This record gives sequence, structure tokens and C-alpha cells, in this order.
Amino acid sequence: MIRRILIALLLLVPIASLAADNGLVTKPSPHSVSQTLNRLEAALEARGITIVTRWSHDAGARRAGMALRPTELLLFGNPALGTHFFTSAQTAGIDLPMKALAWEDADGQVWLAYNDPGYIAARHGITDREEIVAKMRGALDGLSDQAIAPD
Repeated sequence: MIRRILIALLLLVPIASLAADNGLVTKPSPHSVSQTLNRLEAALEARGITIVTRWSHDAGARRAGMALRPTELLLFGNPALGTHFFTSAQTAGIDLPMKALAWEDADGQVWLAYNDPGYIAARHGITDREEIVAKMRGALDGLSDQAIAPD
């Protein structure tokens, strides 16, 4: 019981530091928006993670007659991990599958962001999946690092 409480507290520390960002983990990328998501997609596929869809917000903006700097969203999931969230709180389905957003800011810097799994768990009151949160965090950190690694 004490071990479980300590693990829960340790998992909440990163959540507290992300609260100001609404749970976003954001990393700079040296690549273009498309290259960043291409690299992330390749890393995900290499791990057997399902790609759900890729969405270009800037293409949508163009179709609507508006300008938007490059902005793309990738939806992906691993049911072997994500389903654990659903069995604790089905409302987690609003936040899963996972999403990664790459965008270019006004200064030309490209960014890659995704929702912290611990933040998602906290949002839905999931307190019984510490090991799953840790696995998801580790995987997302490593996969996103691959996407933004210099050539």
C-alpha cells in the first residue's frame, strides 16, 4: 500500500510541472513540420504502434481561405496500453488515441507536442494505472526524441 502511494506521488510530480501547460510535453525540432511527423510516424510504425490518421491543419485553413503556418496532427495508438485507461475510466477515450502536434511558430521554430499520459490519467481520475502511465511516458519520450533528433 505504501509503495503504491509513493509511486502515485512520484508520478504526480511531472503532472504538477506540466499543469501550467495543460499537460503538454513540448520539444523543439530541427526539422520541418512534415519531416518531424514523418520521423515520428516511422518510429511509431517500427514499434508496431497503429497510425490512426494524419491531419494538416494548414491545408484545412487554405481550403477555408485562411493562412496558417505549417501545423500537422498525428493520431496514433497502442491498444495494449491505452485500453488500461479505458477499463479504469471510459472517459479517457476523449483523449485517446494519443496525438502529436507539430507546428512552426512565427520565428520559424518547429515544435512537437503531445499530451502527458499522467495528465490524461489525472484528468479522468485514473489512479490505478501507475505502471501503464510510466510505460507510456517512457515510450513517448523516446519516440518523440527520435523524431526530433538531428540527422
